[in-house]
Parts: sequence; C-alpha cells; structure tokens
Amino acid sequence: MCVTDQEKGTVRAVERALDILLCFSGTEMELGLSEIAKRVGLHKSTVHRLLASLETKGFIRRHPQTDKYRLGWSVLELVSNVYQSDDLASIVVPEMTHLRDEVGETISLYIRIGKERIRTQAVESNQPVRRVANIGQRLPLYVGASGKVLLAWSDPQLVQEVIQDPAWPRDLSKKEFKAALVKTRENGYAISIEEREPGAAAVAVPIFGRDKQIVAALSVSGPVDRFTPEAVERFIPAARNTAQLISKMLTR
Repeated sequence: MCVTDQEKGTVRAVERALDILLCFSGTEMELGLSEIAKRVGLHKSTVHRLLASLETKGFIRRHPQTDKYRLGWSVLELVSNVYQSDDLASIVVPEMTHLRDEVGETISLYIRIGKERIRTQAVESNQPVRRVANIGQRLPLYVGASGKVLLAWSDPQLVQEVIQDPAWPRDLSKKEFKAALVKTRENGYAISIEEREPGAAAVAVPIFGRDKQIVAALSVSGPVDRFTPEAVERFIPAARNTAQLISKMLTR
C-alpha cells in the first residue's frame, strides 16, 4: 500500500505535536514559544500552529499574562483513565481492599499532575459514617496528607513553584509547610487533621516506582474522632506495608 505525501505530512504533524507535549515531562510547569521551538528543533511559526491546535483540543493552555504554555486539562482526563485501567486496578485495588478491611477506613490512591493531586482509585470504608472518596477529584498539593507526601519526595523546584503559586492560602505559613515536608520525608508518612475539610483526617505514605521516584500517595482517611493517637499508630504501619507491597508489584 502506497502512503501519500499528505498522509506522511499528517504523521509528521502528529509526531511533532507529541514532541511538544513531551517537552512538559520534566519539572518545568510553563514554557515559552521560543523554548519549545528550540527543544523540538522546529521554526517558531510551525510550533505556534501546533500549539494552537493542541490548545483547541485542551491539551495545552496559554497563560494570558505571560504568553507561556502549560499542559491542559485534557491531559488529566487521559491520565485519569490510564490510572483507572484494569491492569493497574488489578494490582492496587485488591491490596487497598485488604488495607481497608484491616484498618476499617477509606483508602485512596493519589498521583500528582502538575501542581495538583488527583484521586485515581478508592476503596471506601464499610462503616456507616465514612470518608466519601470521589474518583478523579483534583486537589491542591498544599493541603492534606497526600499532598505533603507527593511534594516531600518531589524536586525542590516543584516545591518552590507550589509555594509561590498565587493560589497559596494567606493563612498557611510557607515556613511551617516546608518544615512539614522535611518531617514527612524523615518520618516516611504525613498526617492531616481537618486541613482540607472540617471533621476529616488522614494518614498518607509514598509509593515508589522502578527508578525509586515517588509515583503515588496511599492514604487512610476518615472522621477525625476515629483518628485517635492509638488508631493512627495502627494505621501508619499498615499503610506502609501496603505501599511497600504495591511498590514491589509495580516494579516487577
């Protein structure tokens, strides 16, 4: 079968668009047109046309003040689908279910996308009063145990970008938050008590991938009145054991 010049051109355009998206696989949150063109080795006019197409489909967003580009919400939708796939679910959900049965609270799995975290899997508690976990929910990294875990093992540049974000709450001390990240890494877990919503508490631990980089945060969450010091002492080792097991399964 003969491939026409038009078809070849379409394939090249797709490859170039994918190359542009891959420019954002590092720690940089935003890139300018010139920087993207340099990285992919294309003229700025060509890159501008491709960026316009990606922006139309929601894969790229342009900051109106700086004219810099960042990944769009369509990427989140794709990633959410990947992490809810049958393959991953077959690995993590059974272990999350075992953990839920052991501690009696809701278990959630979070990944980081940019400066947000997204819940990709959840196994809710069987208790009448429980933490309701919505799959696909996006939350900031600066609030909650899982956010601290995802940041504590991330690049320092990302931590700085999160702290300098205009959305940073005025009543949240940046100095205390940095100290909390250090403590999280030293302890190997994070705890949050009514940080995101009244009456809720959580314990979170990291899950690592093949390259020893953090890939997700595993959390135990529920009503704050059930998160007594004695209960938390049970939750932490149980969550750690499950996270370590999932890490091993993901790196086989």
